[in-house]
Amino acid sequence: MINIGGIVAIVVFYLLILFVGIWAAKKKGNGGESEEEVMLAGRNIGLFVGIFTMTATWVGGGYISGTAEEIFGKGLIWCQAPFGYALSLVFGGLLFANKMREQGYVTMLDPFQDAFGERMGGMLFIPALCGEVFWSAATLAALGATISVIVDIDVNISVVLSACIAIFYTLFGGLYSVAYTDVIQLFFIFFGLWVSIPFALTNPAVSSISPSQVDWVGTLEPKYYGQYFDYGMLLIFGGIPWQAYFQRVLSSKSASRAQILSYVAAIGCVVMALPSVLIGAVAKATDWNQTDFRGKGNIPLDEEQARMVLPMVLQYLTPAYVSFCGLGAVSAATMSSADSSVLGASSMFARNVYRLIFRPRASEHEIMWVMRISIFVTGAMATTMALTVHTIYGLWYLCSDLVYVILFPQLLMVVHFKPYCNTYGSVASYIIGFLARISGGEPLMNLKPFIFYPGWNGTEQLFPFRTLAMFLSLISVIAFSMLTRYLFESGKLPPSWDFLRCVVNIPEDVVRVSGSGDELEPHDAMGEMAVMTGLADVRKYSATDEMNGRVNPALNLGSDSDEEASQQLASSVAQRAKLQQQLSIGANSIDSPSHRPMINRKANMSSAIGSGSAAAAVVANNTGDKQTTL
Repeated sequence: MINIGGIVAIVVFYLLILFVGIWAAKKKGNGGESEEEVMLAGRNIGLFVGIFTMTATWVGGGYISGTAEEIFGKGLIWCQAPFGYALSLVFGGLLFANKMREQGYVTMLDPFQDAFGERMGGMLFIPALCGEVFWSAATLAALGATISVIVDIDVNISVVLSACIAIFYTLFGGLYSVAYTDVIQLFFIFFGLWVSIPFALTNPAVSSISPSQVDWVGTLEPKYYGQYFDYGMLLIFGGIPWQAYFQRVLSSKSASRAQILSYVAAIGCVVMALPSVLIGAVAKATDWNQTDFRGKGNIPLDEEQARMVLPMVLQYLTPAYVSFCGLGAVSAATMSSADSSVLGASSMFARNVYRLIFRPRASEHEIMWVMRISIFVTGAMATTMALTVHTIYGLWYLCSDLVYVILFPQLLMVVHFKPYCNTYGSVASYIIGFLARISGGEPLMNLKPFIFYPGWNGTEQLFPFRTLAMFLSLISVIAFSMLTRYLFESGKLPPSWDFLRCVVNIPEDVVRVSGSGDELEPHDAMGEMAVMTGLADVRKYSATDEMNGRVNPALNLGSDSDEEASQQLASSVAQRAKLQQQLSIGANSIDSPSHRPMINRKANMSSAIGSGSAAAAVVANNTGDKQTTL
């Protein structure tokens, strides 16, 4: 029989979330249709809202339900997620938040495309996309099962309704709606679960939860040390390279605030896990034969029922009105995860795939429409998987491993050690990391291992093979980058073999500037620096017009209008006149032609300006870090 009270509670809660999401969408400023406004809330997220939305990065439906399940099944010592994800926020703030925010990146994939090129960035988009989509699907599936336990309605209805609400306000509000609904959702999670705990503890079917009476702490046998270490590393460092996290980092007003939000959110992760820990302990101390669950399932609870201990505690150990509060908490947790993951995946596709690979000159209006369509498609994919794929958790676990094995080592390199990596190293790292990970198998997907590491017990790998795969991936990106650089720069391989065009087979960095038929040659470093510093209003980062992983920061996206083109042309004419004056002065200062340096000449500026096709003379340094277009 359908529970009318539960239906009313769900409707009221969902309407509240929808109202807050629509209200937040109106906070977008005059640039409401720009990338930064939709993807990053105009980089204007305040401290209070920032703390809540950063905490919501990991505090979701899977987080609170999984914590209770792990306490009930294996004990507190095996419940690594709260501490692991908290430490991932700490290390994320320490290693990446400051540098990523200082560079003005828009998505997590920007530094990859800056270093490795747009196509390799598109390849790295695949594990990032799968992780976000499967994470959303897993949380929606958990929500459907939870609602069906408490309210007794069809699972499909609850999943579709929850997904539609999250997609709707994300579609129109972007990160503004995601951030402000996170505040409401975390409030519901915290107070909804805490309200239920006193009633559950005082239920006659529940004995003392003292560790001396009920073992909900658990034990760790020495043979599992390697596996325990592996899972811990996966949570800590595999929890960093997610767009759901970096969209919060990059939306902060400053780099220092991005770090502060990460550190405070780490504390929030631990605090938000406390009620789930207690609920898991209560479930462990419950005699289920004394509850209404008797006759409805196996006692003691089997593995499938153990996954549902949180909704079961709410349903069978608390009054109906209290269980509805808890249901609101679980629903809130799910939507706080699903909306940010859908937005993150859509942002990466619209910017890093559609714009930077297929449509470099697309207008802001076009990108916003592509992003809206992507939000709808991504949400539909996650919902479909939640309803149809029975191994969704297995898929998510495998994708999380790939994020850890493939993305983390390369993100570390491009942010901190960019001169020591190139596209060849990235490709090698991608392939080797993927093969090393799947070599260990995945029981949840019935994927059999083809390498049996030390400690194999016939059913699972006890050796930390995920972390081994991560280190192999890290070593590969360094080794193959250095090897290819040595082979090409030493002449052992001809430049024509540099098919990825990232070591030697690249466009010439130093160019000839011609005017009125006379060749003008820069004669010293001062002349080149004068050209570089004479540029007006160069943005620190804009991952467009990419070639060989090097970015042209002067290109202004969406500048196809006639007015902007005229302004660029006028600016180019002025730059050309200034350049000719500087180079003429330098030419007069040379006593003899023998003092002239050998300069590789290329590109006729006067013809480029005369045709009006572009203002194009490229001056760049040989480090390959940046190119600048005049």
